[in-house]
Amino acid sequence: MKIVVTGAAGFIGSNIVKGLNARGIDDIIAVDDLTEGDKFRNLADLQIADYVDADDFYDLFAEGAFGKIEAVFHEGACSDTMELDGKYMMDNNYTLSCELFHSCQEQGTRLLYASSAATYGGSNTFSESPEFEKPLNVYGYSKLLFDQRLRRETGRRFENAFAQVAGFRYFNVYGPREQHKGRMASVAFHQFNQYQVEGKVKLFGEYGGYGAGGQMRDFVYIDDVVAVNLWFLDHPEQSGIFNLGTGQAQPFNDVAIAVINALRKDQNDVALSRDEAARGGLIDYIDFPAALVGKYQSYTQADLSALRAAGCNHVFADVQTGVTAYMQWLSGSKK
Repeated sequence: MKIVVTGAAGFIGSNIVKGLNARGIDDIIAVDDLTEGDKFRNLADLQIADYVDADDFYDLFAEGAFGKIEAVFHEGACSDTMELDGKYMMDNNYTLSCELFHSCQEQGTRLLYASSAATYGGSNTFSESPEFEKPLNVYGYSKLLFDQRLRRETGRRFENAFAQVAGFRYFNVYGPREQHKGRMASVAFHQFNQYQVEGKVKLFGEYGGYGAGGQMRDFVYIDDVVAVNLWFLDHPEQSGIFNLGTGQAQPFNDVAIAVINALRKDQNDVALSRDEAARGGLIDYIDFPAALVGKYQSYTQADLSALRAAGCNHVFADVQTGVTAYMQWLSGSKK
């Protein structure tokens, strides 16, 4: 089985390669842009058959240069929600994705691609239906437009696609191999580093009707994201757009206390409650940034009805479980 993973040196892409390797699959073509050379570290311990630069891949793939490809995991994209260059965003996230989709259909190659919960934006309902799609930034719009294009060409649930097409609306993903993402890395990653340097973590203060640290997101651990992607690889009969979150919103305060207690455990210190950590100055609530006002989702929670209806019954880790595992990984990588 020959597989392509775009964005293969990125966060989700490299973890998908890792998940494929764990199944004994290493006939993998990794596609990425290594202008930021340090991203190679995400691939260095993995097994691939070939590497192709993203600037060359899409035209070569359209020409059939790689022979029979079973499936493409399309994770390559600009994922910076603060990026203001709409032309750049649309070229990367929409135009290239459309070209890849048509090439996959022509060759009978399955396409499993990254959509985003940012397509919901200002909505309070997170169900895979057009009336709930209200992106707040050009990143969310670029992802939504591709979803809409596929619906137009293949039907609302992609039921008329020649080969499987499944899009995953990732919620707040965190976990190993995200260190290159800079400001777009997860809050758990940033809090790990804050605690190591300052002995405290930072959270936004009051905003959007939520108290300090009380804004709620659906935080999903990377291992769960990989497991669902691979479930769809095993089920080529399932197409459509699917939320990929835990289905349970938790406040940022839960992430903060999970980070703090996991790192305190490393030092043989007792666990604290959130109130105890706040009173002790271990959580620093900062003013909500003016640049994010009106562009920030204060609440997200994946509706998993479509995922469950497809037959995927994967059990997701909660914040305490996932963040604790992540802190152990980060602590080990720093030793």
